[in-house]
Amino acid sequence: MSASLFDGAIAGRYERDSSVQRTALDALLARLAIAPGEDVLDVGCGTGHLVRRLCATSRGRVEGVDPSAAMVAEARRLAPGARFGVARAEALSFDAEFDVVVCNSALQWFRDPELGVARMRAALRVSGRLGVQAPARSDYVPSFIAAMEEVAAHPDTASTFARFESPWFFLETTEAYAALLGRAGLVVRSAEIVPMRSHVTPAEAMVIFESAAVAAYLGPACYDVPLDDGYVRRVREIVRGAFERQAGADGRLELVIHRLFAIADR
Repeated sequence: MSASLFDGAIAGRYERDSSVQRTALDALLARLAIAPGEDVLDVGCGTGHLVRRLCATSRGRVEGVDPSAAMVAEARRLAPGARFGVARAEALSFDAEFDVVVCNSALQWFRDPELGVARMRAALRVSGRLGVQAPARSDYVPSFIAAMEEVAAHPDTASTFARFESPWFFLETTEAYAALLGRAGLVVRSAEIVPMRSHVTPAEAMVIFESAAVAAYLGPACYDVPLDDGYVRRVREIVRGAFERQAGADGRLELVIHRLFAIADR
């Protein structure tokens, strides 16, 4: 995950606006069935929602790490007594210390997925398990892709957006993700790509877009040219308009997010 993309402004609103990430987390936790006494590491913990949740119910060690210092600062503000650290998945140094490693909505940001998965495996005790949820496929959210195609074609934004370089890691099939986990020495128990659907207003779609995707699409580190305020403002206007055009007669659009859910054992 690229720490520089999640600045203080995004970290400040992530806790409020990351509803789809929390919904996906609920689905992941249902698959993981974490017991109250298990030791759990949350990789890519963001503002610490899962850590706070587990600390309220678990007797085990619960710890969260995230590469964004801004995200970790917000997590510590919300839960001063919890354990958080600033670290990329690829730089984890834990050695057989946890029963469960959770990676929710973070794999897509890994700079080196092979190494990141290997380090998460190393953090697990023998017979421990890894639970991963992440947006999957290059068309991870078709509504976002369509909106950004308008940005790519618009005369006000086309030349700058042409300099955008995606920071995301996506694979197209369940088998490809299972192979990634397998190469790290994990035994894949289950893996599936699920299209999670919701019917939202254009304003709600914009909140979801702003909760994380904007960190890349309007992240200065993802361009090789400077971004000015005019470009940032115009992209948001075009995306907002695209969502309005995607809405049906009821004023809502179907937002589909393709999500990987995978459980693997050490």
